[in-house]
Amino acid sequence: MTQTDAISHPPDICLLLRIHAEQRWLISEVVPLLRQLEAPSGVDEDEAGPAMAYLEVVWLESGRRAAETDAAFVELDPEDGNCSHVLYEKACRYHAAVRRLREAIDRRVRDVTCPVEEVSAQEHANS
Repeated sequence: MTQTDAISHPPDICLLLRIHAEQRWLISEVVPLLRQLEAPSGVDEDEAGPAMAYLEVVWLESGRRAAETDAAFVELDPEDGNCSHVLYEKACRYHAAVRRLREAIDRRVRDVTCPVEEVSAQEHANS
């Protein structure tokens, strides 16, 4: 059995890795599923329920990843000696871009899981 050393990366590198992993997850797992569910003939009626359940699971995982990314962002301190100023700025811009991507996908997930007609009916019933 080999013993591995614990590798400690600076916070800016950790954040960049987390952001990249979250972005790849959203683009490779969530977006293709959304496209399929959004397409008029993307999912058969008998597959719609399982597809929506899978979307829920994938979206929950996305939320966990987002929380980890945001926690790594909070740990980032530009005054820390372990943090490169250039990497800090890039990490901040990359994090902002992934947050925007997250928000856009969140709107699409909401549209798929709770269509406008249902929202309007619910709002009308509550009035």
